[in-house]
Amino acid sequence: MKVLVIVVHPSLQDSRLNAALKSAIDHEPNITVHDLYSTYPREQINVKKEQQLLEEHDRIVFQFPNYWYSYPPLLKKWFDEVLERGWAFKEGFALRGKELGVAISSAFTPEEYRFDGLHRFTIEQILAPFYATCNFIRAKTIPIFKTFEESIDTTEELIEHANKYVQHLKAPYSFHYNSY
Repeated sequence: MKVLVIVVHPSLQDSRLNAALKSAIDHEPNITVHDLYSTYPREQINVKKEQQLLEEHDRIVFQFPNYWYSYPPLLKKWFDEVLERGWAFKEGFALRGKELGVAISSAFTPEEYRFDGLHRFTIEQILAPFYATCNFIRAKTIPIFKTFEESIDTTEELIEHANKYVQHLKAPYSFHYNSY
């Protein structure tokens, strides 16, 4: 299985969590790491290049921080431009059956993402637009990989979590719903 990880962090060099996750997968076989902010510093996305990259991979994972209960701005723009009509939906479904997933990080704890917590919503609820998009373009979804900064105290814990990320990216997943 060929895996594409699209890393989307506006200041990756300042991120302890996302930098560690990216570092853990940088040299993994069958995993392509694609840093959007590094590739497109002026945010001028090469749509055809991005579409070709997606077509060449079986599993696509978007790695990003929870950014005001959404995606970082460049990822939103990427979705708007790359998943265009006729290619990703309507006349064509280029990503039909591909596995899509999210590796999301947060500066908070898992407990703060509950109805009675600070955020009042779970990470899964916050990611509802992602799931709706996957359904719309006929892609399958894999489980979310969640990283909570407040739950990782030591460098050893961060390394262990990054190793779990590598395993998550390579793991086989079963799909218990109708494929498109």
